[in-house]
Amino acid sequence: MTGTAPAYGLWLLVIINSAVFIVFAFSFFKPRTKRDWRSFGAFSAFIVALFTEMYGFPLTLYFLSGWLQSRYPEIDWFSHDAGHLLEMLFGWEANPHFGPFHLLSFVLIGAGFVLISAAWPVLYAAQQRHELATTGPYAYVRHPQYVGFVLIMLGFLVQWPTLLTLAMFPVLVWMYVRLARQEEQETLAEFGEAYRDYARRVPAFVPRLLGPAPEGGAR
Repeated sequence: MTGTAPAYGLWLLVIINSAVFIVFAFSFFKPRTKRDWRSFGAFSAFIVALFTEMYGFPLTLYFLSGWLQSRYPEIDWFSHDAGHLLEMLFGWEANPHFGPFHLLSFVLIGAGFVLISAAWPVLYAAQQRHELATTGPYAYVRHPQYVGFVLIMLGFLVQWPTLLTLAMFPVLVWMYVRLARQEEQETLAEFGEAYRDYARRVPAFVPRLLGPAPEGGAR
């Protein structure tokens, strides 16, 4: 599998793609507080690192090139298509952009953006009324926007795994969990028993398979 067009060193594409996804996420997330900006900044760093390897300099492929070339000598590992590592390693013969992992990545990324965009107006309306956000995505998970960011990053990892983004991913997930816990302490101080009841009914990050528990139900 070979490619004739330049595969890397396309720094303008790095800038354009990074800007598009960061602005797109910003339009959905609309950070306001310092905590919002920290979570959004971490996501932006992940996006820049991803597109730097996707179009700029393939650090992961250079680092693994010896092992990859010895195991899969028929593949041109410095072609752009070879950056779809999962398709390559599992022997996908056709265009990797139509491979199973690439298609799965679109589902994860799309679901993440849909979740963030659906959560924002619910949260904003609740903040304007000084109430808890408990409807829409908040009826299923307590932190849908953080879940959305994790889904987007996971989708990009499936599509174009790199050593740097693989290292960043668990750190960012830990950071989002920590930020979520901090938010919960502040919300608990403000709403007291109402938030305790909500937290008993609605999971923090992973929705129940059978939907939200009824009010007054156990966690």
